[in-house]
Amino acid sequence: MKRRSLMAAGLALLPLPAFPRPALAQATAQQDLLRRAEAYLNSITTLRARFLQIAQNGAAAEGTAFIARPGRMRFDYDPPEPLLLIASDGQFLYYDRELRQPSIVPVSSTPLAFLLRERISFGGDIEVLGVERQGGLAGITVRRKDAPSEGQLTLIFSENPMELRQWVVVDGQGRQTRVTLTAVETGMTLPRRLFTFNDPGFFENEGRR
Repeated sequence: MKRRSLMAAGLALLPLPAFPRPALAQATAQQDLLRRAEAYLNSITTLRARFLQIAQNGAAAEGTAFIARPGRMRFDYDPPEPLLLIASDGQFLYYDRELRQPSIVPVSSTPLAFLLRERISFGGDIEVLGVERQGGLAGITVRRKDAPSEGQLTLIFSENPMELRQWVVVDGQGRQTRVTLTAVETGMTLPRRLFTFNDPGFFENEGRR
């Protein structure tokens, strides 16, 4: 693994377009899926799961993922991978335990910021690029309208029951990273210390692992 908006009132008098029934039905189904996915994501306060991450070059790593909405996330990689990723207080920390080298970027600069919003919505400043359904799974691809160069995020859900199973991040350089979740649990209490990397003793404690 490598470390690291009134239109003119006259428009209301125009006839509605005659969509073919199959197209209208498909659009309705997609909107229903988006509403269900929104409701599911917004119901999550905390989440813990095992993850398998596969980079574009095929390199793989496993670990444990923690999400505490809004705003906090942690990816704790299993040895021998020394990487630790934490989102908190609007910052995203990349930390190499072996080199004891931290790197911090704004959470807003990463596609995963979408999952950490206080209220998740497939609208507003978020552009839905595609919706796909197959074999009981549904994929929704999104990006920020005003920052397409940041990349895009595809969320993959099981539909029955609705559960987040995977996401795929494509960054601004076109590099793809796929993360698959297993053993997903929600609603547990997560200690705040998991995410408080601005604590002076944080790096010292992490270095002992």
